Amino acid sequence: MTDLDLRLVRYFTAVAAHLHYGRAAAELHIAQPSLSRQISQLEAQVGSRLLDRTRQGTRLTEAGEAFLPLAHELLRSSEQATAAARTAARPTRITVGYTAGLIVTPAVQNLRHKHPDADVRTLHLEWNEPRDALLDRRVDAAITRLPLHTDGLHVTVLYDEPKLLLVPLGHRLADKESVTLDDIDEEPIPRFPDPQFDAYWRIDPRPGGRPAPDGPPAETIEDKLEYIAAGQAVAIVPAALYAAGVRPDLTTVPLHGVEPGHVVVATREGDRARLVAAFRTSARDCLSG
Repeated sequence: MTDLDLRLVRYFTAVAAHLHYGRAAAELHIAQPSLSRQISQLEAQVGSRLLDRTRQGTRLTEAGEAFLPLAHELLRSSEQATAAARTAARPTRITVGYTAGLIVTPAVQNLRHKHPDADVRTLHLEWNEPRDALLDRRVDAAITRLPLHTDGLHVTVLYDEPKLLLVPLGHRLADKESVTLDDIDEEPIPRFPDPQFDAYWRIDPRPGGRPAPDGPPAETIEDKLEYIAAGQAVAIVPAALYAAGVRPDLTTVPLHGVEPGHVVVATREGDRARLVAAFRTSARDCLSG
């Protein structure tokens, strides 16, 4: 069976709308004899006469009456398919999430420069939000730190980040040039409800298998800071987050002999959206190192 030529279908609907070849030809910006030949070609593809030309004018045949509504539907479907493909291919909108202390500006600016028609937005996320924010589509990409539950995500490490010890002013270690885990072997560290996050930032167990010292429970970063300021605990923290200081009654000391943290870009697994792929590239180019 011969496939229909959509251009010819569109010509037919124009003639059907005017019931006049001359006016339809003028609307389509083609010569009337050419339009007549195109309609004849369509009728050959369909296998039936669609229009009759009489002394009284042009009219639809029974076949033409049956074909017309489906012709309109066919053209609408074609337009919708084209629009959907163009929307998928063209940059539209992306929301980039980021957690505390991480700067995404260079990657976001690079993406905006390369895709000036795109709507590129940013959204601050709490430390425990990136995975849920990605999966419920509040953000399309996230710059955050490990540890991170990676099920359903595509995660790439961008760079390493040193770890510091956060202590109150006046603490016995506050004036040290650096410290090690042995120096804080008896220091309590606030506990977080997420077991993976808690074990990672308390370094629990410690080298050799001994457990990390217990500490007060903390639901939020602010709770943790208050415990430290009150002299009830110390904490291992990412360097960038505290580089500028978080409050005047706290200070940081370099922590040596521990693995650095990792800053990552995370997206939904299997997300092949053009802007998402472009942002991953921007993040690697502009944030790595």
